[in-house]
Parts: sequence; C-alpha cells; structure tokens
Amino acid sequence: MFIAMNRFKVLKDAAEDFEQRWLTRESYLHELEGFVEFHMLRGPEREDHVLYSSHTVWASKAHFEAWTRSEQFRASHTRASTDSNKPLTLGHPEFEGFEVIQTIGRVTKAA
Repeated sequence: MFIAMNRFKVLKDAAEDFEQRWLTRESYLHELEGFVEFHMLRGPEREDHVLYSSHTVWASKAHFEAWTRSEQFRASHTRASTDSNKPLTLGHPEFEGFEVIQTIGRVTKAA
C-alpha cells in the first residue's frame, strides 16, 4: 500500500474558499485501478495559515505513479490551477509519499 499526501498552508481568510473548491471539484480518482480512498484533512490553525492535507491511499506506489501520468490527473489539476486568480495558499503544496510497512485494523466479532 502507498499513501500520497500533499500539505497545504492555506491563508486564514481563504480557508472557506479552499474547502469549497475541494468539496465541489470533480474527482476522477475512482476511475483509476489501485485507488483505495481519499481524505481531505483540516489541521491546526497557525498565526498566518490553516494546515490542510490531502491523503490518498493506493494499492501500490506503481498505482499512484500511474495516476500521476493519467488523463484524469491532468484534468483534475488543470481545473485546480484555473479556478481562481485569488491566492489561497502560502506557496505550493508539500508532497509526501509513504510506503506502508504495517497496518493494524480493528477486529470485529461476528454476530
């Protein structure tokens, strides 16, 4: 499994616009083989920004890399860069990629 994360430092007065952009965007992730799940996370508020992180889980690093070369990736990122002239973040997002070495899940008992 592979987890891809982008951390965004969102200007405090742009947090609502940033969230709306993500909540109303068209996602193509479900079209890609190996996609498991996506989360948009809101983190702590700092003096000049609010920290957000997009968190995407893939079956493997190869599946994630295929996403970055796909038409769906280009379509989703083209729209993101043309949605607004108003800056929403302090610079570009910071990418972090992780290969999962251990997963512990909750065990549920059968009824």
